[in-house]
Amino acid sequence: MIKIFCLLMLSTYLLMGDDAHMIMQKVDENMRGQNIYMKITMKITAMGHTRTMKMESWAKGPKKSFVKVTYPPKERGITFLSLENQMWQYVPKIERVIKIPPSMMLQNWMGSDITNDDMVKQSSIVEDYEPTILKKEGEMVMMQLLPKEEAAVVWGKIISYIDLRTYTSQKDIFYDEEGEVVRHFIYRDVKKFGKYYMATYWKVEPLERPGHFTEIILEKVRYDSKISEQYFRKSALKRFSR
Repeated sequence: MIKIFCLLMLSTYLLMGDDAHMIMQKVDENMRGQNIYMKITMKITAMGHTRTMKMESWAKGPKKSFVKVTYPPKERGITFLSLENQMWQYVPKIERVIKIPPSMMLQNWMGSDITNDDMVKQSSIVEDYEPTILKKEGEMVMMQLLPKEEAAVVWGKIISYIDLRTYTSQKDIFYDEEGEVVRHFIYRDVKKFGKYYMATYWKVEPLERPGHFTEIILEKVRYDSKISEQYFRKSALKRFSR
């Protein structure tokens, strides 16, 4: 009897493991598609003051992305390129390409509450994290993501609340390597783009910076259209800066 019970428990555990991987695979597919282009408005609020930025983003999978700032005028043309876990920035005012080292991946991007790692989508939740279902209530699942031993990621743990109707996250809680909560990502206004679902409003709340938060509004999203490989070469930093 005990043996049968143990076998049943093992089977349940294995099925839940398979479900966890399937869920995160679908969430990742929604976030990336085969490739994705976005027009983004970012509002950065600090101590009651808000500034607005606009940008365009092109990405293929978890290893290639290119971002161009289009507003405000004083920052227009700043570009970022991420290739195979390496990141570069081009600043038109000084006409200089700067390589951003891995040690700076956790630094705030352009004064916002997101990191360099967030902006270039350097980490893949499927490749870099091992998922576990902690709780399931109706169409909502609470997922724990722990980094795989060999993964070069910046977070010690992520807790994600996922809507199984659309396979989109409603909230992510990020922990540092000491197990302390660092920030919350909140997602709203999920829309369907072809076969994909994407939250078009994101809010980032850093716990260590009271009074600070960043809102991200996806003004335009286009999946699986043709994106030139020219965007994913170092020459793109200057070429598409104009």
